[in-house]
Amino acid sequence: MKIAISGASGFIGSALANALIADGDQVRRIARPYGQDDVDSAVSGADAVVNLAGESISGRWTAEKKAEIRASRLRCTEAVVRSLARVKARPRVLVSASAVGFYGDRAEAVDEKSPTGTGFLAEVCRDWETAALAAEPLGVRVVLPRLGVVLGREGGALAKMLPAFRLGVGGPIGSGRQMMSWISLEDLVRVIRFSISTPGLQGPVNAAAPAPVSNREFTLLLGQAVRRPAVMPLPALVVKTLFGEMGEELLLSGVSALPKKLQIQGFSFHHPGLAQAFAALLG
Repeated sequence: MKIAISGASGFIGSALANALIADGDQVRRIARPYGQDDVDSAVSGADAVVNLAGESISGRWTAEKKAEIRASRLRCTEAVVRSLARVKARPRVLVSASAVGFYGDRAEAVDEKSPTGTGFLAEVCRDWETAALAAEPLGVRVVLPRLGVVLGREGGALAKMLPAFRLGVGGPIGSGRQMMSWISLEDLVRVIRFSISTPGLQGPVNAAAPAPVSNREFTLLLGQAVRRPAVMPLPALVVKTLFGEMGEELLLSGVSALPKKLQIQGFSFHHPGLAQAFAALLG
């Protein structure tokens, strides 16, 4: 297959590109700054487009940072949809990333039918998905994987956590009761490929393992995986002081997003449980 990917050099995109190339597929990289002719060239004749580009959400959210988080996602998505409208040899499917941040901070478990939540991330995800869904009237199947926390050895959230936990100074954040929806990088790559190849999959899809955990359980299991205690909490007041709005939405809030659509379509996770995922990643 020919797969066009935006964000192909990132943590997720590079893993996806490597897996596709290893299986003999052709990867076309959609490079910034998204000149329309260049995007057209990457998209035309491709079997699928995978849209992963976007500014990192980590770091303190200044007004400028928030504007770039939003604009970076919309710029690329809108450029891809314009190309889908312009080219004659149109891909059959657009897999455009979103995040479980769509649901906001929720006490109850959610699935793909649950409404959007409140907060900056929820607003960004809603607008990001809306931009991608503009491809549907063109006859393109649109899949919107809502990503949980992606766990991989070489990057993402886990790589940021490991130094502290290996020193024995990791621990729960705030109350530790906030829920974490997570997925291994290996399973996320498989979800994206499953989304490309499964005609019955459309619209929002929770790309998260079927066993979300509390932050306290997450830190306990990570400590066990690296054979260190994980009992040094990071108080909520410190999180708010250090990270402001980002800390409140990303570290102190949580959601249990269940992958109902994937399960209905018969997707099987290689790492359905967190202890198993940590063993595979860190063992």
